[in-house]
Amino acid sequence: MKEPGPRIRPRRRPDDAALAHLHEAAFGNPAEARLVAALHGTGQAVVSLVAELPGVLPSPIVGHILFSRVQVAGCTPGSVLGLAPMAVLPEHQRTGIGSELVRRGLLACHAHGAIACVVLGHPEYYPRFGFQPADTFGLHCEYDVPREVFMAQELVTSALGEASGLVRYAPEFQNL
Repeated sequence: MKEPGPRIRPRRRPDDAALAHLHEAAFGNPAEARLVAALHGTGQAVVSLVAELPGVLPSPIVGHILFSRVQVAGCTPGSVLGLAPMAVLPEHQRTGIGSELVRRGLLACHAHGAIACVVLGHPEYYPRFGFQPADTFGLHCEYDVPREVFMAQELVTSALGEASGLVRYAPEFQNL
């Protein structure tokens, strides 16, 4: 019998200590944990979901995904969100938890009224969710990164038709 998948739910304030541990374990340093805390603290986090597996100790939280506001010329402020960070505890990676977080996160972004999302991430991973190179839409990352790692996805058909230029992340990302 296949074990049940993770329970995905919105992040709650009491989850914050578990999220700090999760991000530090997944990334090997505290930078992303500080970023998550800062984005929540300043209200920049728009969609923040956790994945729980019952019985996992010390906390059932084994994954987290966060989407925050980004600025894009030609788009209404707050209508485009950036996916970052996304983390799964190392011992639970490659089990589908990250994929479920991305799928459910994109649905939550659309339900929240977002028209598009961008991500700076693995070019072999994110295209399976509909992401494609952002320059396809005339978008460029404020950070000097290879073309293939900066991707975008429309959540509403033709939503990025008027968008162009530089995508700017929340100021909290400057401290990474």
